[in-house]
Amino acid sequence: MAPIPRTLRTPHPRRPLPLALTLGIALLSATATACGGSSSAEEKPAAARTTSATAAKPEPKPKATPDDAPTLPPGPTGTTPVFSHGSRAHGKRVALTFDADMTADQGPRAARGERFDNPALIATLRRLKVPATVFMTGTWADQYPDQAKSIGADPQFEVASHSYSHHAFASPCYGLPTVPRGGARADVEKAFAAFRKAGVQHTVPYFRFPGGCHNPAVLKELGPAKVTAVQWDVVSGDAFARHPEPVAAEVLDKVRPGSVVVMHCTRSAAPATEAAVKKIVPQLRAKGYEFVKVSELIRDR
Repeated sequence: MAPIPRTLRTPHPRRPLPLALTLGIALLSATATACGGSSSAEEKPAAARTTSATAAKPEPKPKATPDDAPTLPPGPTGTTPVFSHGSRAHGKRVALTFDADMTADQGPRAARGERFDNPALIATLRRLKVPATVFMTGTWADQYPDQAKSIGADPQFEVASHSYSHHAFASPCYGLPTVPRGGARADVEKAFAAFRKAGVQHTVPYFRFPGGCHNPAVLKELGPAKVTAVQWDVVSGDAFARHPEPVAAEVLDKVRPGSVVVMHCTRSAAPATEAAVKKIVPQLRAKGYEFVKVSELIRDR
């Protein structure tokens, strides 16, 4: 496997984390109206009749689906809103998110055999019944269309944009090439076009900045795209980590109710992620945590 040039190693910004510093993290940072009625109870079907006591019971809130995935309202000047974590008061819920990274110029490395996918990780999430949000780059969907389609066809997952090219939207950003000025919206929308081409079904109107890098100007530029920018409040430290134990320990130590955890779905750059997930999931469940998608945290913020 070809080594990853340092200029492409892109850590997410984070609060100072001793363990993360030890690991030398470089995170890579990837949618019938019932009308009318009847004039009397006798005209209604029997199945539709309810007692007043039954009618008084509140209906459970439906889970978010790609067709009604919630977004945050734009800023006062129409800027793209930014979401970092859910409510701390709505119970022990946590969203595991996975960046399916691939930069626009990594095709030759993939052609030489470097793996930017991680099908074993997706299989483990399915086996453990862990809902998740996958932030996918358009180039990843182009490289692995069958996997992108499979992930998108599974209601356990939702797919959001991690840009098309995985270039930076603000500079400096860990050595990443920069999206041309005025090209931010087009890059985000190009990713969604790549998802449609691959047959991805469960897409949601969310976007994660490569490297997490953004500024007020790019938030304003992205406003017409009508996406919610999703950041995080827990950095797993899985990028370039070779051992799962420190990654699991970092997540278990930092997770709080409503947390959004950033991890990766990239074998070459995050080889320990699947093993870490196998440790994280049962231990968080033992602590009473429920795994949800980002859309559910946003809905109940």
